[in-house]
Amino acid sequence: MISSDNSNHAIGPNSRILGIVVNILENEGYDAVQLREVASRARTSLATIYKHYANRDELILAALQNWMEDNRYSALTLQKPEPGDSLYVGMMRVLRTIFEPWEQHPGMLTAYFRARGAPGGQELVSRGFGIVAPAVFEILGDVDNSFIADLDAIISSLVYGLLGRFAAGEIAITDILPILDRTVFWLTNGYEVQGARDGGQDPLGTASHVETRAESHHAAG
Repeated sequence: MISSDNSNHAIGPNSRILGIVVNILENEGYDAVQLREVASRARTSLATIYKHYANRDELILAALQNWMEDNRYSALTLQKPEPGDSLYVGMMRVLRTIFEPWEQHPGMLTAYFRARGAPGGQELVSRGFGIVAPAVFEILGDVDNSFIADLDAIISSLVYGLLGRFAAGEIAITDILPILDRTVFWLTNGYEVQGARDGGQDPLGTASHVETRAESHHAAG
């Protein structure tokens, strides 16, 4: 398990060590991270590395977590829903904040997918969920719990599948956000249309407006 001292943003010698690991992950791949090589590049000893990280898996997890704090979560924690935002707009703002850094650093996404299945990887996932969930729940504050549960199940499964396909070389990194965009749009569009109809609104009012948005989105896609 990553110690509490290393789960926050690293400074000093730790920062140098983790920065070297990130560089290796991004440019040479997950398997290229070896403790002796990291120690050599950091101009430090293996003993120093082992003082902070019990093994290779823990070092990689710490490096990924540190990178994600800088590149994904820092912007997410500052986000606030804009007045008048639809569910689709709010959800996609969060998803773009999460995935756009991956598009710029695809090697880190490959490393993340590998690391989440390694010993201690669930802590990396849990840490991410703990930061992402509040931003999502701010958007979904007035939404039915049953829809939230369905949305979570569908999007979580889709994301995991897309990450696996990317890691296997089946899709490009730039394919992920457009697929998520279309999925979120149709899910939230259906929910809003149904809500307008169940609320007894004029079928030529809100529901019609949302359906028109759907037609425009389909044409644009």
